[in-house]
Amino acid sequence: MTTIKNTGFSALLGAVAGLALAAPAFAQDFPERAIEYIIPFNPGGESDITARMQEPMMEEALGVSVNVRHQPGGGGAVAWAEFQGNAEPDGHEIIGINLPHIVGQPIQRDNAGYETEGFDIITWFHFTPHVLVVRADSPFQTLEDLVTFAKENPQSLTVGGSGTFSGNHLETLRMEQLTEADVTYIPFTGTGPLPAAILGGHVGAVISNSTLGVQMGDDVRVLAVASEERLDVLPDTPTFRELGYDIVGGTYRGVAAPKGTPAERIEMLADLFTEMNETMAERQVPMGFQMTDIRGQAAVDLLARLRDQYGDFLTQ
Repeated sequence: MTTIKNTGFSALLGAVAGLALAAPAFAQDFPERAIEYIIPFNPGGESDITARMQEPMMEEALGVSVNVRHQPGGGGAVAWAEFQGNAEPDGHEIIGINLPHIVGQPIQRDNAGYETEGFDIITWFHFTPHVLVVRADSPFQTLEDLVTFAKENPQSLTVGGSGTFSGNHLETLRMEQLTEADVTYIPFTGTGPLPAAILGGHVGAVISNSTLGVQMGDDVRVLAVASEERLDVLPDTPTFRELGYDIVGGTYRGVAAPKGTPAERIEMLADLFTEMNETMAERQVPMGFQMTDIRGQAAVDLLARLRDQYGDFLTQ
């Protein structure tokens, strides 16, 4: 029987839980109660795995409970809409955010329920390039095999990904345009369900994140990665550019507070996430994560850059 290889993630959680963290200096009146940390996707995906690693370190640094809660739906839109409508701007409620999701959805949907600029971004803490993955026994040995099939059999090939007008979806649209392939995109409520979907034959391929390619190991074949250069964690996987297609992109993950949260609390939390990244990097980087520390105006500027990068697919 084929199994999903997730032992690395389990080992990582155990290792991180035992690490001490030097806490940034927090104001005496913050936090006053537990922190609610909302993850807008299913358990088992990159956002969830990272939040569960951050949780014990946050509790140690802040001296209060941190409650990680999942609220999947709409590729993140359900949670983001409720958060912008109901969360109190005092720093005790934070939410995971993803790019290009929060850029693409409000443009493509008449009423996404939330606004791209409706968050106070604390930080973007890591990035994962996108990969195109098939099952190890797939007839597609190369990207060209898949593209040729999709051209000759329009919409017959199903490609799974996390959400609609998310990073995975937009990368699928870009691949279709540049390769002239014609596939059927199947959205899931997060990356957590994707390993079972590909191994169970429910989809013919998946466009997801580099972490999935590393996690699943020999159970899958990674046909291409959307990075400028080959990844150290997937050294045998060619880039789309090597194969003749100018596709470079991935998913940024970060965390935000409600609009209007005091600036000093945003900065305090950003400092904490930076310290946690330094602690987690040794374990997360080999799993396909690229650690980032993008905050302040740079975090806002990234929204505009992603609008430009995916603009052609957001206005069709």
